[in-house]
Amino acid sequence: MSKIKSVGLLGGGVIGAGWAARCLLNGLDVVVFDPDPDNEKKTAEVLDNARRAYQQISPTSLPSEGSIRFAGSVGEVGETADFVQESLPEREDLKISVLAELCKTLSPDVIIGSSTSGLLPSRIQAGIKGPERFVVGHPFNPVYLMPLVEICGGDVTSQATKEAAMEFYSSIGMRPLLVRKEIDGFIADRLMEALWREALWMINDDVATAEEIDDAMRFGPGLRWAFMGTFMTYRVAGGVGGMRHFMEQFGPTLKLPWTKLMDVPDLTDDLIDKIARQSDEQAGATSIRELERLRDDCLVSVMQALETQNYGAGEVLGQYRVRLQKGDW
Repeated sequence: MSKIKSVGLLGGGVIGAGWAARCLLNGLDVVVFDPDPDNEKKTAEVLDNARRAYQQISPTSLPSEGSIRFAGSVGEVGETADFVQESLPEREDLKISVLAELCKTLSPDVIIGSSTSGLLPSRIQAGIKGPERFVVGHPFNPVYLMPLVEICGGDVTSQATKEAAMEFYSSIGMRPLLVRKEIDGFIADRLMEALWREALWMINDDVATAEEIDDAMRFGPGLRWAFMGTFMTYRVAGGVGGMRHFMEQFGPTLKLPWTKLMDVPDLTDDLIDKIARQSDEQAGATSIRELERLRDDCLVSVMQALETQNYGAGEVLGQYRVRLQKGDW
């Protein structure tokens, strides 16, 4: 892949503006097309927030900002772009028609990434010229700070396209995650959707309010999820017996009405073996006690960082420190 210097952006909403900020602050030139007459103003506001955040990350070593230009047409974006990121509304027909227009001026070797949250790439790429250069690069808001970008190819997306896209996203400070099978919603959104559905049921059934549900996450499992995902967290919860012991102990709860989402796979011996094996591979040579210490150190770091903002678990920690200092215990 030749060096990317200019990025074309189709769609300048929250996600498109986030891409503009990330690219600009990593020294790339950006050309944006969005028919919204207020797009330039909205993008400038997002850029201001991004600059503020990046000054906290690296106040002295950021590259010189790239330039930004607001195009008057889709075709104008394609004329100079070395890479295109599409962030249009989640309408398959709209994406196909706009990308078809883009391809009239876009060089045939330029990759097209899509920010779609869950539409299948095979269906979108079928309507454009050079479908092998189309790939999903699904980011998370705010795009200029969140590192995850899910990479998902369609039926005819080339391996070279996936690799080049992952290289590009990595070069602007992101963490590409390859989705090995094309699936609606990809990985992260499917997980978030399950949580969202259960949360809606709890509000519907007057079990908890929106604030209580959010508090349950941000003062609880959300803190761990910042550094350990579900499987590593459960491995540690299994003690020295690891994931296999956890599955034996808590697997039966899948049959209990702990969630409205009761359609779950049977915990066959083969599935338990598969999960335990993958967990062993994930942990490598790191022992449970070492993982516990890593977990504790990360939790302390996260809460201390939040304490500087006096927010969430950091506010709780700050209040606890005051009580300790007063001897109020």
